[in-house]
Amino acid sequence: MSRRRSIPWIYRWSRPIIGAIAVAGAILTAYLTITKLMGGEVACGVEAAKTGATGCKSVLDSPYATVFGLPLSLFGFLAYTGMGTLSLGPLFVKAENNKRLRKQLEDWTWLLLLAGGTAMAVFSGYLMYILATELQTLCYYCIGSAIFSLSLMGLTIFGREWEEVGQTFFIPIVVAMITLVGTLGVYANVNGPTADGRVPIPVPNTQPQAPNGWNVTTTSGDAEIALAQHLTAIGAKNYGAFWCPHCFEQKQLLGKEAFKEIDYIECDPNGKNPNPQACVAAGIQSYPTWEIKGQVLRGTQLPRKLAEVSGYEGPTDFKYTMPGR
Repeated sequence: MSRRRSIPWIYRWSRPIIGAIAVAGAILTAYLTITKLMGGEVACGVEAAKTGATGCKSVLDSPYATVFGLPLSLFGFLAYTGMGTLSLGPLFVKAENNKRLRKQLEDWTWLLLLAGGTAMAVFSGYLMYILATELQTLCYYCIGSAIFSLSLMGLTIFGREWEEVGQTFFIPIVVAMITLVGTLGVYANVNGPTADGRVPIPVPNTQPQAPNGWNVTTTSGDAEIALAQHLTAIGAKNYGAFWCPHCFEQKQLLGKEAFKEIDYIECDPNGKNPNPQACVAAGIQSYPTWEIKGQVLRGTQLPRKLAEVSGYEGPTDFKYTMPGR
């Protein structure tokens, strides 16, 4: 009497584990996407920026966090959702009634899971390289997603007994090459000029120091200076905090010469020339906030938006833009 072959536990549980990781990744990226689209602050943003504990906010606001004008986390959400569907879908097909169908689904989905897991791991590896060399800071969300992606690839390779061992080498190699070439293409001009000739603003990759925060590195053009003078002349005010990345973006968009002309109010008591009482009296809830002709604009505003709201009629050949905007 022959003994029945024991199935390794990893083969039995690989699909549920992949599904669980994919669900966790989808929740993480959904949170980042919704927060980004709503203009909110991620959980590590405000307090960490004050204490210098982490640079996740500056990373998530960097040019590398936007692809085709959309948050990178949105594409991550779609990828995790796809992996979760592929891993858990065949489990809902009853084997006793549709053995052939389930076998076909398992075979095809494993190939797709292998390709998807490899692509996600390679892309995450590239982002970890950028995090370490270009941004030079720490982002727990990014590291967590990279661990998820690497785990998915490992489970798709070792989570089943492959009938053709060559598949576990050929598919990952081809997918990895395609992913790497595509990734390099997507980010080829991340710090270069935009289609209209304007340049994306530099993004901080260090922690802000009181009382001044980051040093403004952009140089204003005549249009930015004229706009700033117009805003001050009509009584426009800009509220912010020295540690706020979006406030720094606003300064970079206008340039150091133009921003000196702005009626800027520092809301943090540790900042330079602070006036937190004015911020409280104005009901400021987020930074930066503009008050222009009775209108309240929250978040970083492009110069053309400030010009439109304020009735500015001077030159509009503004030098800088933001990635995806």
